Amino acid sequence: MIHQILEEARLKNCSDVHLSSKYRIILRLDGDLVDYRDTKELSVEDVYNMLYSIMNEQQKKFYIENREIDFSIQTSENYRCRVNAYHTISGPAAAFRLIPKDIKSLVSLNAPYIVQDLAKLKKGLIMVAGPTGSGKSTTLAGIIDYINNNFMRHIITIEDPVEYMFENRRSLINQRELGSDTNTFNEALKSSLRQDPDVIMVGEMRDIETFRLALTAAETGHLVLATLHTNSAAQTINRIIDVFPSEEKSAVRSILSGSIKAVISQRLVKKRDGGRCAAFEIMLANASIRNLIREDKIPQINSIIELSRKNGMLLLKDSLKDLMNNDVITQEIAEEELLSYE
Repeated sequence: MIHQILEEARLKNCSDVHLSSKYRIILRLDGDLVDYRDTKELSVEDVYNMLYSIMNEQQKKFYIENREIDFSIQTSENYRCRVNAYHTISGPAAAFRLIPKDIKSLVSLNAPYIVQDLAKLKKGLIMVAGPTGSGKSTTLAGIIDYINNNFMRHIITIEDPVEYMFENRRSLINQRELGSDTNTFNEALKSSLRQDPDVIMVGEMRDIETFRLALTAAETGHLVLATLHTNSAAQTINRIIDVFPSEEKSAVRSILSGSIKAVISQRLVKKRDGGRCAAFEIMLANASIRNLIREDKIPQINSIIELSRKNGMLLLKDSLKDLMNNDVITQEIAEEELLSYE
């Protein structure tokens, strides 16, 4: 039954499917929650049966013992799903994120041209930021796909779970999944430095040790790609620094100012004619930005971005304005997004 539900969700271009005990099946379409048909409430047994039908024995055991689990499944030739199964006071539940097999290019994502230039870099840290469900993984996949099609690089990805599946083209890509291929992000990131990588993709920066290792990798001649759940470029810089204890912050600001190359912040907005598109904020680490990071003057970053549009930087408000002027989104949507951003 679960495969049938996921296939119907795919055909409707839904991004997510939600199963919850004692509630009906819910889909997310163009950012909004909608009902899946006229289904009745799911019983506890219904949800368990659907989840166990797609889990192996090891996953079932982990789910029972830890009360939650992340994993991915291949739903069809064209789609995969990232699954987070968990428990609530009503019983088991799960969120399914539908991931298309075909990786969208940076051009088809309407990513600013400067993102392709960033993909050409050989070292440094590039952060892709945004709230949950803002398309960060899709943009990261687009960057890796661009590198894969244009350069001979050794790319290592560390993911929880693996989402997009890459085929080796010009680059050699080794994808590692937490749980099945490595025990922790930290172990995988530490060992990746001994695997002769050119590019390291960390699915998500989660703790101080991951941040520390990522900064070390970027500082020692690798291109590091990572994501954070933040709303803006300035907030992303603050979040990285704030992870560290106060006695380390000064040193971290210095290291970060030297290793950060860019922050790509984004969110998905409803298009006028249906569907969604990405609105971007781009911060490039020029001399002024690096000085602001070193001197702990993060609030002034937006002013530099605004003054540097001709060099490829972009504020979210200007990206939304461009989309509105091109009739891609309505003024109402643009204003709504800016309110949530601020």
